[in-house]
Amino acid sequence: MRLPGLRAAVVLISATIVLGATLAGCQREEPSLRTDAPPRGSSSASLDVAGRERAYRLYLPPELSLAEPVALVVMLHGGFGSAAQAEQGYGWNDHADRHDFVVAYPDGLGRAWAAGGGCCGDSGRDGVDDVGFIAAVVANARARLPVDPDRIFATGMSNGGMMSYRLACDSTLFAAIAPVAATMMGDCPAPRPLSLLHVHGLGDERVRFDGEPGSGLARIDGPDVASVVDSWRSVGGCAAAITSTAGRVTTAEATCPEGRAVVLVIVAGAGHEWPGGTASDGFDATDAIWRFFTSHPRR
Repeated sequence: MRLPGLRAAVVLISATIVLGATLAGCQREEPSLRTDAPPRGSSSASLDVAGRERAYRLYLPPELSLAEPVALVVMLHGGFGSAAQAEQGYGWNDHADRHDFVVAYPDGLGRAWAAGGGCCGDSGRDGVDDVGFIAAVVANARARLPVDPDRIFATGMSNGGMMSYRLACDSTLFAAIAPVAATMMGDCPAPRPLSLLHVHGLGDERVRFDGEPGSGLARIDGPDVASVVDSWRSVGGCAAAITSTAGRVTTAEATCPEGRAVVLVIVAGAGHEWPGGTASDGFDATDAIWRFFTSHPRR
């Protein structure tokens, strides 16, 4: 029998209340994501950025719950590297599996990043907007996953590490950065304070710790690493650094306001490499960087 309009509305409202109560009682119901949410494991995506087709890889751990906001690490390959090489080479996927976060691996045009001061490769010479591209990668990941805006981090090897400095200079997306075997290229006139962990091998001949011109095609001659790190301590209003040495690893850590820190790790005997990756030097850069990131969200 057809109900009068008023009675039908009451029945409909009652059914809605019952359904809502049932859903509220469910255990950790995962939020709905966009229909183009990435698959579990490794996947690739393309973006149109300033009229260029750009690509990145994304790793979503198979067991990661999406019921709560998750951290995002942006891992930037070095010069002549690639997203796929970075994904294979530095152990970030294994760490994501163990510690429940997401990793993005952007691809630089021509296997290089425009990190400032004309560096590096065709991207640097042509003034490619890699800051805009990486910001688009972060935005795309956030549109597809529940990324915590206070736990977005960037790290990179060599030219990728230089690019992480450029991101810190020219954007406010990142709570912390961790350059490895890198220096800061170009101007950085008004950066926002953030947490920084810089890892460098004292035997690096390509990006020299002392700032002298390096070997290799790029002939990197940026400022010396100690002065770069000191400049970020000044930006952050940090206390004087406390230095300690364990074996071949020397750490100079400065605490800063609002829970931030600026840390320099020097690995004696290590060259132009990701410590703990291809070399056995007693220091695991990936593990140290993740522990630093997880201790230094934006507050």
